[in-house]
Amino acid sequence: MPPLLFYLLAAITLGFGLMVVTARNPVTSALSLASCFVGLAALFVSLDAYFIGTIQILVYAGAVMVLFLFIIMLLDIKAEEGKQPNLAAIVSGIVVAVLLVTQIMTVVGHTKLAEKSPQNTPLALVEAASKAEGAAKLPTIANDLKAGELPDAKLIGFTLFNQYGFHIQVVGLLLLVGTVGVVVLSKREKSTGGAA
Repeated sequence: MPPLLFYLLAAITLGFGLMVVTARNPVTSALSLASCFVGLAALFVSLDAYFIGTIQILVYAGAVMVLFLFIIMLLDIKAEEGKQPNLAAIVSGIVVAVLLVTQIMTVVGHTKLAEKSPQNTPLALVEAASKAEGAAKLPTIANDLKAGELPDAKLIGFTLFNQYGFHIQVVGLLLLVGTVGVVVLSKREKSTGGAA
């Protein structure tokens, strides 16, 4: 990937990420978040992580953003826009951001992960087959392992739905409960506001 393209995508992602927290209109924040997800997906694709880039678009920019916009539309946006900014929240947010950047720089400065590349890092075929219990018995995964290819997307899917199926269902249930809660709260606020 050309460095200019990387810096352009990084600037787009950071710019829209900044708009998420600075925009006064919640719809603008949500659409900025969707644009930020698209920039992240482009960065993942540029790192040859096609599966993660595709999931970034399908799951986050697609399903999660639809859920966010659905919930935002149920809120009273004009009442939210009229509120004055909270100085304590702004200062604490800046402090947390500075601490996070400091921590990231410290970790990156002491790690040797940047020295690894796909060319000098061998595929851990045996470890991948042994970690996903029973995955090597599946024909598609077994054929990929015999061919010397690492079936990362298949192993991720097998692990998610075989070992963590219950956890995924719990996350889906939490999203459903949150959506129903927002609908109930917005209906209650509208009914009490109309009665007053």
